[in-house]
Order: sequence, then structure tokens, then C-alpha cells
Amino acid sequence: MKDIFNMAFKTFFYLGAISLMSQQANAKNIVVHIENIATQKPRNIIVMLYGYDGFPKDHAKAIRVEVMPADIDKMTIKFSSVPAEFAIKVLHDEDDTGQVTKNWTGIIPAEGLGFSNGAKLSFGPPNFARAKVKLADITSAITIKIIYP
Repeated sequence: MKDIFNMAFKTFFYLGAISLMSQQANAKNIVVHIENIATQKPRNIIVMLYGYDGFPKDHAKAIRVEVMPADIDKMTIKFSSVPAEFAIKVLHDEDDTGQVTKNWTGIIPAEGLGFSNGAKLSFGPPNFARAKVKLADITSAITIKIIYP
């Protein structure tokens, strides 16, 4: 009976180790290049990685968030273990609110924004389908250019 228990334990241990190794092999890191940062404007660049949920308005639902000072015109961010489909939003948070500030219309952003997959604003922010990237399709770094109003 003890031998059966030991053999079962070893089997589960090895299967768990193999499963963990295969998950690590499938996990992929991505590199994101942020360009066109207006260094004359103050504060921070916020880079948000999303799954479908919350994109692009609910910053609290971002899977990962990186905040960097806007003191260079290009920067590189690395994310690890990203979901199979994801989208990225970049905000030049000039007023340090952590949210997109709108201009006098209350509709148009007053701060620089950029999105993955080349998605742009048009009568509002892009939806997830327009900005999504499939992890399986990535062969090099993702480049996002910040667009300022």
C-alpha cells in the first residue's frame, strides 16, 4: 500500500512539474515601444495592459499598469505572461489624475493617447476588437505612437 501511495505521489508530482513547465514555455513576454512622447508636457506616461474586460475606460480593470515619467521621447515597457488576446492603452497623464482629462467639450481628450493595433479615436475611444492583439501573432515588439490633441 505504501508503494502505491509513493508511486501515485511521484506521478502527481511529475505531472504537476510538467504542467508548470509547459505553462512557462507558453507564457510569452511582450515588448512595447512608446513613441512621440511630448517631453515638454509634465507628469507621467501610463501604459495599461487589458484583457477584454474594462478596456479602455476602466483603468482599475487593467491587468497590468506601468507608470513612467514623461522625460524622454521614446520608451520601452515589458510585460510578462500576457493573455492570449489583449489591448494596450497609453495615456500621457499631464495633470496626474490617473484618468483621461477632456477639453472644454467634455468629449474630446485634452491629453495624449495611444492604443495597440494602431487603433485611433473616432467619436470615442476604440473598442477592444479594434485595439486587440493576439499573442500568437506577435513576432516583434509592439509600437504605439501617442497622439496629442
